[in-house]
Amino acid sequence: MGRQRRRLCAAILLIVCLCDVFHVQKKVEAAEPHSQLKLNSRILQDSIVKTVNEHPNAGWKAAINPKFSDYTVSQFKHILGVKPTPRSLLEATPVVTHDKSLKLPSEFDARTAWPQCSTISRILDQGHCGSCWAFAAVESLSDRFCIQFKTNTSLSVNDLLACCGFMCGSGCNGGYPIAAWRYFKHHGVVTEECDPYFDDTGCSHPGCEPAYPTPKCVRKCVNGNQIWKSSKHYSVSAYKINSDPQDIMAELYKNGPIEVAFTVYEDFAHYKSGVYKHITGGVMGGHAVKLIGWGTSEDGEDYWLIANQWNKGWGEDGLFKIRRGTNECGIEDDPVAGLPSTRNINIREIAGTNTAEDGSSAL
Repeated sequence: MGRQRRRLCAAILLIVCLCDVFHVQKKVEAAEPHSQLKLNSRILQDSIVKTVNEHPNAGWKAAINPKFSDYTVSQFKHILGVKPTPRSLLEATPVVTHDKSLKLPSEFDARTAWPQCSTISRILDQGHCGSCWAFAAVESLSDRFCIQFKTNTSLSVNDLLACCGFMCGSGCNGGYPIAAWRYFKHHGVVTEECDPYFDDTGCSHPGCEPAYPTPKCVRKCVNGNQIWKSSKHYSVSAYKINSDPQDIMAELYKNGPIEVAFTVYEDFAHYKSGVYKHITGGVMGGHAVKLIGWGTSEDGEDYWLIANQWNKGWGEDGLFKIRRGTNECGIEDDPVAGLPSTRNINIREIAGTNTAEDGSSAL
């Protein structure tokens, strides 16, 4: 009887372990360990370009992009700054769904839906730092402030990157997208004018060395006439959107750009145009970006339209498309966002907002 019980316990334990493995694999994958020889090799390979461009069903074109012409694999991995989110953090995050009866257009582009919001069209450059998790969050919140309150204000990546600390991850060595939105809710984020990004040269020139450490948190505006606390902009919520593409589209359609993360493979560094899907190469790491639209290609491939932060010389003027509806590279796993707050900003002339004054009654 004791032996049967032990066998039963062992079987249950095996099932639990397998479930955990499946759960981890479904999420954005962590980077694979690589040999020193691999890490020192060039990320851009003619063989990858050839494999993609000769693939009959690739749906996208590859090229040797000047931005990464002198990058090693190690340097490329460094700018992929999404760390696997702790399960406890995900479980503590509310999940938003939307009414399935909402009629959505077959194509949508936030830039044309809200043409008054110049921040939506901006393509930035994260430069020498694995700060994609911070860029995608701050850009999305900036856009949502414009959409809700009709004010074009660029918020500070530097504030989030330098001042969130270990709660958000490791700064230039990567972070957790949902933690960025929790920071907005509890601590707010100042404007770009108050605290500009530390790496003002970016990585627009070939061969730049991505080795800058995380900037220090100074909590002081560069302009002495501005006050740090007065410059803070807050969100009233921090939430995950349900992974169903319909819910993701509805969230984007109703509230504006969303932060999404996905697994980057070697071939993605070679993206030039078209609807990306993984064709060849190993896992490099996780990357966060700003989702701004969707559509269907001439070949009938459904896609997400996404703004990257690798400058306008990469991809399609800084944008890329990735296959929609199949959870390509985990892109639909953990989209995150929040709604902007009226706290600390003057909106007396704006009426009819759907946000709260603070986070007390929000997600």
